[in-house]
Amino acid sequence: MALPPDATARAARVRLMIFDVDGVLTDGGLLFTGQGDTMKGFNSLDGHGAKLLREAGIDTAIITGRKSEIVAVRAKELRITHLWQGVEDKRVAFAELLQQTGLAAGQCGYMGDDWPDLAVMLQCGFAAAPANAHPDVLSRAHWVSDKTGGHGAVREVTDLILRAQNQYDALLAAACSPQSPHEAHEAQAR
Repeated sequence: MALPPDATARAARVRLMIFDVDGVLTDGGLLFTGQGDTMKGFNSLDGHGAKLLREAGIDTAIITGRKSEIVAVRAKELRITHLWQGVEDKRVAFAELLQQTGLAAGQCGYMGDDWPDLAVMLQCGFAAAPANAHPDVLSRAHWVSDKTGGHGAVREVTDLILRAQNQYDALLAAACSPQSPHEAHEAQAR
């Protein structure tokens, strides 16, 4: 996969990748139970991509406007430690996140799909969008996925970041290895 040079350079500097939920980690559809609870569907490829970022030493975060227990469950499952839900102004959560991590905005990436994401996307060093994002978001993103939200867009951006940082091949080799990651680490230590 040939990557645009600007997007590759920007992705190479990412130390923290931030995701919106509705329309990015999910397809944006909202399903409600009779009791008013929200149900969301997540893509397992996207989730594994988030785990791979963590394995590569790249931190992950979620900043979302809606509040849902299932998002907290999914974030915990993926070991995403930075979680902001029910956020009206994502700039405030982003400022807190920068303060907590000690990172500069240029070291962060953000994947969003709609207007509430734009202010943070435009501050980050790397801004990404799923293929079905709002046209105003698509036109301002440094990189646009071929995939739609909830259908592999997150995995596509995580693969791009890992390739840009020359970590993709090593992670793939470890996945193909007959040794467990622990065994491989011990073999390297010998």
